[in-house]
Amino acid sequence: MAEVVLENICKTYGNNFHAIDQLNLSVEDGEFLILVGPSGCGKSTALRMIAGLEDVTSGSLRIGGIDVVDMPPKDRDIAMVFQSYALYPHMTVFENIAFSMRLAGKSKAERKKRVDEIAKTLQLTSLLDSKPANLSGGQRQRVAMGRAMVREPAAFLMDEPLSNLDAKLRVQMR
Repeated sequence: MAEVVLENICKTYGNNFHAIDQLNLSVEDGEFLILVGPSGCGKSTALRMIAGLEDVTSGSLRIGGIDVVDMPPKDRDIAMVFQSYALYPHMTVFENIAFSMRLAGKSKAERKKRVDEIAKTLQLTSLLDSKPANLSGGQRQRVAMGRAMVREPAAFLMDEPLSNLDAKLRVQMR
């Protein structure tokens, strides 16, 4: 994990709506942080800016000491789990989880080993050949989490990651 530092971060949309105004935040290497607030207060926008999916209007954003404001999302070494899961519907659970490893050129053996480990942790082993359409909301959420975990990124960003999990699995995932 890497330190994530936001200094005086602002996000203003074209209609002069200030979604985020002067956000200062520091998350140390290995530290967990939970953003809590009412709907529409900017939590998801802040996460999307860290991931590079939203432009930063002004301010400084560093991951592992590197300024990433102008860095494309693919180069930030960030994994994000979305509220909407963002799974590929034409791929199996295995393929969804292994997707980034395949893009990175990892061998089939490496992909299988790592996906099997994650599937066991997330209780997805019996579902590896299933497509997302055949899964419950909680199962889809676990697949999305597995897809993030398999990358072993510098930082994880999760937007409502436990909302669709049953109580027992929610405790285990924490």
